[in-house]
Formats: sequence, structure tokens, C-alpha cells
Amino acid sequence: MNARSRWLMISVGLGILLNPLNSSMVSVAIPRLQNVFQLDFTVVSWIIFSFYIASAIAQPVMGKASDLFGRRKIFLTGLVVAFVASLLAPLSPSFGWLIVFRIVQSIGTSMMVAVGMAIVRIHITEKQATALSVLSIFLSGAAAIGPFIGGVIIHWWGWSAIFFVNIPFVVVSFLLSWRHIPKDEPSTSAQRGMSLRKWFDLIDASGILLFTVGLVALLTSLLSSKSSGQISLSNVIVGLIGLVSLGAFVRHELKAKSPFIPLRTFAKYPAMTWVNVEFMLVNVLFYSLFFGLPSYLQMVRHVSEFQTGILMLSLGLCSLVTSPIAGRWIDKSGPRPALLVSAILMTLGSVWLVTLNQNSPVISVCLALAAFGVSNGLNNVGMQAALFKSSPKEIIGVASGLFNTSRYLGTILSSLLIGIIMGNKFSFEGFQVLGIILTVIALSLVFTNRRRRESGKLDESVGSVS
Repeated sequence: MNARSRWLMISVGLGILLNPLNSSMVSVAIPRLQNVFQLDFTVVSWIIFSFYIASAIAQPVMGKASDLFGRRKIFLTGLVVAFVASLLAPLSPSFGWLIVFRIVQSIGTSMMVAVGMAIVRIHITEKQATALSVLSIFLSGAAAIGPFIGGVIIHWWGWSAIFFVNIPFVVVSFLLSWRHIPKDEPSTSAQRGMSLRKWFDLIDASGILLFTVGLVALLTSLLSSKSSGQISLSNVIVGLIGLVSLGAFVRHELKAKSPFIPLRTFAKYPAMTWVNVEFMLVNVLFYSLFFGLPSYLQMVRHVSEFQTGILMLSLGLCSLVTSPIAGRWIDKSGPRPALLVSAILMTLGSVWLVTLNQNSPVISVCLALAAFGVSNGLNNVGMQAALFKSSPKEIIGVASGLFNTSRYLGTILSSLLIGIIMGNKFSFEGFQVLGIILTVIALSLVFTNRRRRESGKLDESVGSVS
């Protein structure tokens, strides 16, 4: 890889790491935000929901926008939006405004993720696989070490610093990107002449609206009922609005020419569908731990943000060390053995969480974190390899988009799971219930991977699409 390609990689990498970094740093800040804004756990959990819902919508939309306006322009615009949001979020006069700036931040960072891979794929023609794997390290590495960075920053400078820390990354990435990302090719006459209505059809604005309204309404209804401890008429109405909207969304997507989420693809390729279902469950499990464990350490065990960050680092380091080893193993043996071992480790880690009590040594948490870290490293590579093996080459772009959608649905469901279990206040009893549920999910993944490995279904699906 020549010097030009390396600088391009650094320019893009510094931009795309902002989305996973900001999604994970906040896990350590939740207890502090509760105290600052005097809110219960359910309300504060919207700092997580808002980011992932906005990311799930913004990334496919911005991917399509880049075809019209240019990938370089979208990437640079995303950096500007992330800069403004990171500057204003700490100045929020209320929690509502913090959520607004958090959504804006999610949109800005999603603009870079949506086009970063495409920029590298287009402009780096030699050793593309190596280049893309480096970007994957930026993405997974930033998510893995986010709690450590967040814990250290919050301990020394307060919660607002987790937003200010973005600014040097944004500035350096913008300066390098301005210089090293090649200019976009001129738009075609068809692109320049596209009407607003055609643009809305292209991004499936109706589908996005139905999906957003349905998801937000359903989450609001469920969390409000749990928070208040009773099911009110207003909660029932909001829940019904959510269900009706999601039903209308499914019906709309099946008819749309350019659907936001191409549901028919799932029905057409069942092997790929199973990979996405497994990936969603993996993310439910992993992010439930990711957001639940820091709150347990701080609220139940009264561990400081700094010490929480240090403990969470064991997860990130194990994940980063395991990923390259997993790559070599999967190249030789295929994804299923690695995914089976990953599911077993998640089961062991979940069972270990259930055995913890209020007097267990805090350092013992590292054993569970190490198991989940190694598991995450295996999953990062194994799930991507399973997706490629189960997806026809002609729809690999669509398959990758659906894969990311499954990731975000898993993270949203993990936040919902924690919110429903904990309600107003994070408790040790709730944490144990969470551990039991995670154990059940992990066992289902063990059973699924073992059964599919023995039946050879994946190999058959690979042969049918290769």
C-alpha cells in the first residue's frame, strides 16, 4: 500500500470511528447523567435509543445520498455536523436538548460510516481486502475501547468531555480528508435534474417515517408502562399506534420499488436471513452487557467511572487480540466452528454474571468480560464471513446493508431489554434477571450453530450461491 493510500485510510478511519466510539462511551456516563438531570433509568436510556434509531435510519439514507451528491461531500459534511453537535451537546440546557444534539451527532457520524467503506473500495485498488479489514478494526476497536475512554474522561473532566473529545478527531480527519480524498466525479444530468419527489421515492421517505413512528411509539409505550408500574390508556393508545405503524411499514416495504429495508430479500434467501437473525441476537446479548455492566459496577458496587473504564478495558483488549487470530482460523475452517466457540463463551460469561453477588470481588467481573471479549472478536470476523458465504454475489451490497440493520435492531432491543427489566432504578436483582435472559439467548445460539454445523446447511447454501 503506497503513501497516498495510507493517508486516505487514516483520513477515513478517523472519521468512521466516531460513530462506534460515541455509541459505546456513553455506557459509562449513564449514572452521571441520571444524577445531573435528576431522571430515572428508563428516561436516561433514551440517550442510547436515540443514537441507534438515528444511525439505523441515517446510514442507508446517506449511502443513497452519496450516489447523488458525491461521497466526498457527504463525508466532509458529516464531519462538520459531528463537530457542531459535539460542541453544542455539553451546553444543553435540558436532557431533551441533549437528546436532540445526540441525534444530530448520530446523523453526522453515520454519514461517514455510510460512505467511508465505499471511498476506500473505489480509490484503493490494491490490497482492498487488507484496507477494508483495517477499517473494520477502526470500527470494532473504537466500540470495544469506548467504555475505557469514557470512564477515564468522565472521571477527570465530567460527562461533557465525552462530547468534546470528538473535536480533535473531527478536525484532523477533516484536514486530512480535504487533502487526500479525491474529488467526486461530476453529477450526471439525471442526478442534477432529480426532483424532490423522486428523491423521496429513492430513499423511501414514507417507509422511513412509518418505521420511525412505529419504533419510537412502541418503545415509548413499553418503557412508560414499566416506569410508572401501570398500564394507562395513553400508553395503550401509543402502543397501538406503534403496532399499526409497523404493520403499515411492512406492507409498504413489500410494495415499494426502492424499499428502506428490502424485506423480500429475507424471504428469498433463508440462509442469509438466519445469519442476520443470529447477528441480531448476538448484538442483543453483547450490548446488554455493554450497557448493563458499567451501570451495575457504578450503581450497585459503587465503583468509580475511572475503575469501571479500566475493568471494561479487558473486554476491548480481548476482542482486539482475538480478531486477527479468528481471521486465520476462519480462513482455514470456515465461520461455523468459530461462531460455535463464540456462543459457548457467551454462555459461560452469562452464567458467570448470574453467579455474581453483591460481595463478589469486583476483579472477578474481568473473567466474564474476557469471555465476552474473545467471543466478540470471533463474532466480528465470523458473522461477516458467514454473511458473505450465505449471500449471492449480485446482492452483496443489499446484504451488507441488511447486516448493519440487524446490528442496530439488536442494539435497540438490548436497550429496551435493560429498560424493561430495570424500570426506574438499576438494581442488583434486575442485573441477575438480565444475566439469566442473556444465558438463555447464548444457549439458543449454541444450539443453532451446533445444529447447523452438523446438518451442513451453511455449506449447502454456499454451494447454491457461489
